Amino acid sequence: MKAIDLFAGAGGFSTGAAMAGVSVIWAANHWPAAVQVHANNHPNTLHVCQDLQQADWTQVPAHDLLMASPACQGHSRARGKEKAHHDAQRSTAWAVVDALECHRPRLGVVENVEDFAKWVLFPAWCAAITALGYAVSPHLIDSADHGVPQHRVRLYIVLTRSKNPLELTLPRRPHAAASSVIDFGAGKWSLLANRVQKTRARACNGRARHGDRFVMPYYGKGSGLTGRSLERPIGTITTKARWGVVDGDRMRMVTVDENRAFMGFPVGYKLPPRVHDANTMLGNAVVPVVACDVINALRAAA
Repeated sequence: MKAIDLFAGAGGFSTGAAMAGVSVIWAANHWPAAVQVHANNHPNTLHVCQDLQQADWTQVPAHDLLMASPACQGHSRARGKEKAHHDAQRSTAWAVVDALECHRPRLGVVENVEDFAKWVLFPAWCAAITALGYAVSPHLIDSADHGVPQHRVRLYIVLTRSKNPLELTLPRRPHAAASSVIDFGAGKWSLLANRVQKTRARACNGRARHGDRFVMPYYGKGSGLTGRSLERPIGTITTKARWGVVDGDRMRMVTVDENRAFMGFPVGYKLPPRVHDANTMLGNAVVPVVACDVINALRAAA
């Protein structure tokens, strides 16, 4: 089976496809740094750096499976209700329709945040895909249920040239603990006493609940106020350095290597040297194990 990867980013979809035995023959992204990272890890794939809303789809090779992860920023609640959504980011989803219209592959999988389904134009987007002969089947999936040590709920929309939508039968694995990833001998530590008062207060709350060692986010509700046990999966990895590790009277941020493991990328997967770029790509990425499971289940059902 041959696949293409739209909005390929760091290459989570492509890595999962490779794990499932699928050959990713073409991948594209608008960010040169992301294209380079994808090329470093998937050298046998043809890479294109461009705005996919301007793509000439006739130049894309024939394929059996379309994989796409359009920009999520215009839909994600993480942006806050008070922030205006960027129409250019939302409209990237229409590139999927253009690609499907040109090539009519047998299968497709589109990944996005849960709120993508609440987009006011989501029914119209689905109707356009249905008009091309595809059945549309949304699946809400938490990466933690696939053995990844991170709670990350994402929408996977399965597209098939079938009469009725397919309901995939996916594996369910035991949850993995954050402690399986955190390395207390790594990273740059600082004293909690030197942190701002809000950080010290969160650390105090976390220590009361979880003991001397735990993780906590720098912002948000829930575990942002109470910390999070290392025996649970960590919360969602975002594009910004969000999670801190507390060890007694010291703390540090989760490292890039740890974020890579929390996302389920293999050890040694090549990321950019700049920490900000690496975290941005990981926070936007598709979890490879989930992509693999979805593709395997899709092939079995189709």
